[in-house]
Amino acid sequence: MKKLFIAALLFVGITSFAQDGEMDANQRPPREQRERLTPEQRNEKQLKKLTADLTLDAKQQEQVKQLLAERNTKSEKLRETRKEQREKGTKLTDAQKETFKKEMTAEVEANDAKMKGILTADQYIKWKKNQEENKDKARDKMRERRNDND
Repeated sequence: MKKLFIAALLFVGITSFAQDGEMDANQRPPREQRERLTPEQRNEKQLKKLTADLTLDAKQQEQVKQLLAERNTKSEKLRETRKEQREKGTKLTDAQKETFKKEMTAEVEANDAKMKGILTADQYIKWKKNQEENKDKARDKMRERRNDND
């Protein structure tokens, strides 16, 4: 009887420990608790990832670094503008939303063209593939969040 009790406790302990490990691996901390990176740190992190994924040479690294800095500066300004509008309580009209969408599409296309000029054909194909995979992951996360909130 004593051995059975000890075996049961051991089993419960092991399974609860295994479940805790799974939750930590699958769940990220909330946005507020995550480490906030400066724009420079974000750029450096992105550059390292792109360098590793695409095996960029030194010249390409410098060009991509400059492109990332420009892109992140623009997005930071845009984020600030949107934040100010939200704080004022003003909502965008349909025309403003459409203009915003066109600007964003043009910006994405311009960045895409710049990257195409920097990367080799193989690197560009791999970069586009990675972008599509990241888009799919983001969509999945958004679906999960919507389902969690329901």
